[in-house]
Order: sequence, then structure tokens, then C-alpha cells
Amino acid sequence: MVAAHRDEQRRFWTLIIIVSISGFSQGMLLPLISVIFESDGVSTTLNGLNATGLYIGTLLISPFIEQPLRKFGYKPIIIVGGAVVFLSLLLFPLWQNIMFWFILRLLIGIGDHCLHFATQTWLTSSAPKGNLGKSMSIYGLSFGVGFAVGPLMVPLIKISEVLPFIVSSILCLIAWSFVFFISNEKPEALKGDSQGTNSFGRYKLSFKYAWVAFLPPFVYGVLETSLNALFPVYALRKDFDVSHVSIILASFSIGAIITQIPLGILGDKVGRRKVILIGLFFGAILFGVGSQFESSELLVGTIFLVSGMFLGSLFSLGITYMADLTPKDLLPTGNMLCAIFFSLGSLTGPFIGGLFLQVTENISFLLFIAVILFIVYVIVYIGSKKLDIQQVR
Repeated sequence: MVAAHRDEQRRFWTLIIIVSISGFSQGMLLPLISVIFESDGVSTTLNGLNATGLYIGTLLISPFIEQPLRKFGYKPIIIVGGAVVFLSLLLFPLWQNIMFWFILRLLIGIGDHCLHFATQTWLTSSAPKGNLGKSMSIYGLSFGVGFAVGPLMVPLIKISEVLPFIVSSILCLIAWSFVFFISNEKPEALKGDSQGTNSFGRYKLSFKYAWVAFLPPFVYGVLETSLNALFPVYALRKDFDVSHVSIILASFSIGAIITQIPLGILGDKVGRRKVILIGLFFGAILFGVGSQFESSELLVGTIFLVSGMFLGSLFSLGITYMADLTPKDLLPTGNMLCAIFFSLGSLTGPFIGGLFLQVTENISFLLFIAVILFIVYVIVYIGSKKLDIQQVR
């Protein structure tokens, strides 16, 4: 019994380490490449579109990953994903070309999705019911810590453009090696209505149970890519210092780190729906207020810090909300849909945000973020009420 508990703890913390390094590489890559492209005179639309490679990769692999996971288990998927990410990061310095870097970002998207899909599903399937929010908040916290540290690597380009890529690839290799020391497991077998359906049928069934839970990961994807890939461009046009931009971006992640576990525990106690709605509402208000104080880098940084406290848990809260609403044998499918919606948000963010920056001059980028958050708040508020009514019936 003690040995089994020790194995579970080792597995849990190994998965947490892997996710934190994945967050680090993503947090570094988005602003780093944006700054490099901006300094090379690449247009904001093309800059934003290039950032979508990561999330196109996620969408490309999504239809093909659930069956291998059910057949081979979690560990082989994590090993393959980690290897793809590590090798792709090593290749970045070889050739600074927009199309080549787009392909590498696409490959990192595939590898990262293998990592996240396997770790998320493993954690949601094995976490004790009463501690699901706490377990997933630690997962979100680890990703947030990595993502907060990532942008701080951007100033290293003043030493060498190669250095951030080398640091990130070494850390990925170290984290990846820990996977070989944990035992493999497989998801719960399909049963009932789920057993007789194909992948599309399972997507449809999971969507019916928990569609409203996929919106927080969607809006978090919009936030992550819009802020990290395009805010640096907007800030540099406002004459912000490059090192200050890195600190402002890190502030959002630091805010998420501060409240990640408390919000996860709060979700266990009062319900995920309430916590998600509060986060979306106050996040919209904060970014709306921040749009009026863009002349001060300190105030913008403060807005990012406080809004991170409310919004930084949206992804992990969305996953746990989905796990609350979805039968256990459909958790791999539900996690897959969370990832797909996150990727759709991540694709939408850079494209719409880049277009917004190109065609508008007098409207604040932070106001653009506030409007998106408020729209999703309204949809979640109305949709979750209807879903509750349907489930009662």
C-alpha cells in the first residue's frame, strides 16, 4: 500500500515537471520569435499567422491520438511527444526562415499536444474525486511557472539569438528523461453508449455532456497567444522597453501562480461554474480599465498581474469542469476536446489580434481582449444554466 502510494506520488510529480518545462518552452517561444520577426520588419499579420503553427500542429494530431493512447497507454505518448519537442527546439538556430520556423512550430505543437493530452488524461483519470481541482490546479500552476519564466529568456537574444533555444532544449531533455522511471497505465475501457460509437460519435457525446466546459480553455488559448505573441509588438510600438515587456508578460503568469491552487480548491468546494464566471467577469473589467492607462508601464504591469489572478486558472478549471460533467470512460475524449478548443482559441487569437493591430491605430489592444472576455462570460453564464436544466431533466 505504501509502495503503491509512493509510485503514485512519483508519477504525479514527474508529470508536473514535464508540464512545467513544456510551459517554459512555449512561454519563451511566442514572444521570442515575435520580437525577432518584428526587428526583421515582418508584418504583424504574418507574425501572428506564424505563431499559429503551434496550434495547427495540435489540431492536426488531435484526430489520431486518442486511439494510440487507449491502445498503448500514457507513457509511450509522453515519450514520443517529448522527443519531438526536444529535437524541434534544437533545429531552430540552424536556419532563420519564416517557413522553416513555421514547420518547427507545427512539430512542437504536435509534440506538446502528445505531452499535454496524455498528462491531463492521466491526472483527471487517477485523481481522487474530492481533490480533482487541487490536483489539476497544481498541474496548471506548474505550467504557469514555466510560462512565467519563459518570457524572461527573451533578453538573452542580446547575447545570442541561439542561446534561448539551447537553454530550452536542454531543460526539455532533462524533464523528458524522468518519464522512463515511471510505470505505464491505460485509460478506463469504453462502456455503454460510448463503446458502440466511433471517434466522431464520442466527440458528439462528450460535447453534449460538457460543451460549456470547453469555452474556458478556448478563451485561455486566445489570451495566451494574443498576449504573448502580439502584445510585445503592440508594446514596442508604444515605445515600451523590451525588458519591461518581458516583465509585464511574466506578471500575468505570476498572478496565475499566486491563485492557481486556491482557485482549484475553491472550485472543489463551491463549484467550478461560479469560479469560472467570476474570473471571466473581473478579467474583462480589468483589461477594460487597463486600456485607459497604457501610458504607464507600471500600471499595465499591475493590470496584467491582477488579471492573471482571475484568468490564469481558466484552462485547469475548464478541464476539471469537464471532468465533473463527463462519464469517466469518456475522459480521454473530453480532454481531447478541451485541447482542440484551446487550439482553436490559440489560432483565433494571433490571427484576429494581428489583423486588429494592422487595421486599427486608436483602439487599445487591451480593450480588444476585454471585449472577447465579456462575450465568453455571457455565453458561459447562459449556456451553463441551460446545461444544468437539461441535466436535471
